[in-house]
Amino acid sequence: MKLTILQEKLKEGLSIVEKISLKSLTLPILNNILISAEKNFLNLSSTDLEIGINWWSLSKIEEEGKITIPSKLFSNFINLLPNKKINIKTKNNDILIECENYFTQIKGLSSDEFPIIPNIKKNEFISLKSSIFCQSLNQIVDIPLLSNSRPEISGIYFLFQKNAITMVSTDSFRLGEKKIIFKNEQKLTNNYSLILPQKTAKEIINIFNTKDRDLNIYLSSNQIMFETLMTETNYPEIQVVSKLIEGEYPDYKEIIPLKYNTQIILNKDEFLNRLRISGLFTGKTNEVKIKTNLNKNELEIFNQNKDIGEYNSKLPVKIMGENIEVCFNYKFLIDGISNIKSSEIILELNGDDGPAILKPVGDDTYIYVVMPIKSD
Repeated sequence: MKLTILQEKLKEGLSIVEKISLKSLTLPILNNILISAEKNFLNLSSTDLEIGINWWSLSKIEEEGKITIPSKLFSNFINLLPNKKINIKTKNNDILIECENYFTQIKGLSSDEFPIIPNIKKNEFISLKSSIFCQSLNQIVDIPLLSNSRPEISGIYFLFQKNAITMVSTDSFRLGEKKIIFKNEQKLTNNYSLILPQKTAKEIINIFNTKDRDLNIYLSSNQIMFETLMTETNYPEIQVVSKLIEGEYPDYKEIIPLKYNTQIILNKDEFLNRLRISGLFTGKTNEVKIKTNLNKNELEIFNQNKDIGEYNSKLPVKIMGENIEVCFNYKFLIDGISNIKSSEIILELNGDDGPAILKPVGDDTYIYVVMPIKSD
């Protein structure tokens, strides 16, 4: 293998693929990235056997070839080089790097030992702007918790349809649902439902959120692939392939209330600030109490801690329905409110033990369901 590439471009590719390289004692090859030179393209690949990442760049290729080298060492070294042309060639299982007055040799392993990253047939796919997809996914990605007994709720549930993507996550105490609606129907022959690992979802956000490109999502029965193309040519630039979580996602719609006893419309930032202050006075349960006053159109936020003191605040709101006093985990409320983009929010309550809903005013594509804490 013999090639030339700019340091800045190689640095960009390494920042994408190195994230999932593992420190593995049983499979040392997983500590490495695969470097391939073919035709006019340099390809970097990494995998942890659950996720595989490919990155391509146009390069000056003089001799084709492949080699795997330690990801962390190679990336740290390239990051410290000046932004000049880098000449790379291989000798046996070593890689030789030259950049201005820098010369180094790094020992690698044969490419034959590197795990194969699966190819997905490009038959069924959805295409949308990467920024829209990542911003939507980011609204619910932090909700799931790793569960060995219920692995299906450890991931993000997706329903892909011709006119919409619905994504859902839960940890049994709260639930977030986000929809992306398409103006023009996608060319899907069927609806697809799947459970994406949370780790993959976070990598997708990290990799594609800063790139306002067309993101193609390719679907199959047990895997999924996310792909963007180069701006210079109609050739892949980044591919992320992931296994899916097996199992059936719970019927989450059963817990989303269709009506409410009390509806409150309030300023998002004001409510958020009062909740953060209340958090200074909570105990181990992170409990905060809220109480409505229909006569004064006020929402009272209060809690007390016998070791610290107490907090009480009143917020002007619009209220419809019944007066209510109910307790929540204030952190769960903050998480849901923080992911709402509108300046005003709607809080719908169903007694002191029924699920509550948070949603934006004027936007029905996002809802956040949270269960109250039963007070003693």
